[in-house]
Amino acid sequence: MGTSKQRWRISFHKSPSKQLPIPIEFVCPISGSLMADPVIVSSGHTFERHCVHACKSLSFTPVLPDGSIPDFSTVIPNLALKSAILNFCRSSFLDPPKPINFLTAENLVFTLKATRNPQNLAKDTARFNGLRVIQSETELNRVPRHISTSSEESVTPRSGPTYYSSSSASDVETLNPNSIEEDELLVKLKSSQISEQEEAVISFRKLTRTREETRFQLCTPRILSALRVLITSRYVSVQVNSVAALVNLSLENRNKVKILRSGIVPSLIDVLKSGFQESQEHVAGALFSLALDDQNKTAIGVLGALPPLLHALRSESERTRHDSALALYHLSLVQSNRAKLVKLGAVQALLGMVKTGHMMGRILLILCNLAASSEGRAAMLDGGAVECFVCMLRKGEFDSESMRENCLAALYGLSHGGLRFKGLAKEAAAEELLIQVEEMGSERTRDKVRKILEVLRQKDEEEEEVDWEKLLNSDDDISQARIRSS
Repeated sequence: MGTSKQRWRISFHKSPSKQLPIPIEFVCPISGSLMADPVIVSSGHTFERHCVHACKSLSFTPVLPDGSIPDFSTVIPNLALKSAILNFCRSSFLDPPKPINFLTAENLVFTLKATRNPQNLAKDTARFNGLRVIQSETELNRVPRHISTSSEESVTPRSGPTYYSSSSASDVETLNPNSIEEDELLVKLKSSQISEQEEAVISFRKLTRTREETRFQLCTPRILSALRVLITSRYVSVQVNSVAALVNLSLENRNKVKILRSGIVPSLIDVLKSGFQESQEHVAGALFSLALDDQNKTAIGVLGALPPLLHALRSESERTRHDSALALYHLSLVQSNRAKLVKLGAVQALLGMVKTGHMMGRILLILCNLAASSEGRAAMLDGGAVECFVCMLRKGEFDSESMRENCLAALYGLSHGGLRFKGLAKEAAAEELLIQVEEMGSERTRDKVRKILEVLRQKDEEEEEVDWEKLLNSDDDISQARIRSS
């Protein structure tokens, strides 16, 4: 019996050595841990999702052990590998791995970056502790980053690389991430005393000015519910600071859908219609920020934001005009919103603004989106868009080459309008002008011109193949048959 017990003890103590080794492909190259949420990036490598986001956030590209460099431009869930990892854990009697949180991943990546480039440690530390960089995206099919503000206390995305930091450490109130004191803030936000409301929203605005994690932690259903009431306040300071604080919350990508689902957008729309001017500036920025998330675009249109945004294009405030235009650009990426804009008569209004040179660059972007739909093309062809764009190209009064490219892109969208486009293009002598533009423009301009000319010439070839005499005789036969039958 003792021998049996001894054998059992030996077997028990040796059992861990029989555990299968963890396959290297199950381990994230950055965290060194078993992956819970593996994703494939454009280069074919697989990482833990938050490690990829952290690398992109800190502008860091690791060099893998085999010397290869990953490309993080596209991220796709690796569901097959995730299933394989879970099966491995079950068969090995291991607990399933838990996803690494973003802050931990960011710390890991920051350490890797500092190790690789110790000479840049001071600069990277400053950025890690408060600076935020938003990359410029100027391609037509990418996101133009711009929201303007009327006060330095509200942080919003802008076009081009922009760095956000506080002017001094005392300007921003610190908040313990483990104890946010949400209840205390809510008491003041819901106070019946206007002075306490004002104090609360100003403090809230400062708290969410630069700290990403604070924005995420404070974007709770209870706080959003309190803000929804204050946004429509009759008191200027309460209304302005409430909307500005919401803009700050919306900068965090994880908050965008949450904010929309809180039911706060109708209140924003009311302020855009009849709020104070500075509040309207912030509302336009907030709607643009929320529209950056694809899940929000259709809902914002359904909630009625399109008419006031169109009206805001003629606001006295330049910031309101520009941010409203960019909000409309992103919303018009969705077909349902394009159809709504056409029904609202947006095409004529937008073409009129282009003809006067009013925000030409941004308006052309919206018209490019509208030209991508059949309803938009029809309305633009009816509204004289072909003649308008050809006239613009003939005058050549563009502030930049990209604006000329956008004009050509809108014209190319209209070229899918069939024979009707061809007739209008001939009336405007477009082909001769396009040949001249092709000779003088950049490579991208020439490429767009070639596409339009190809469409025009293909239609010419189709027309030459038509036997017009046979077609006319056929019409005569049909007419005679109708006369006899009558």
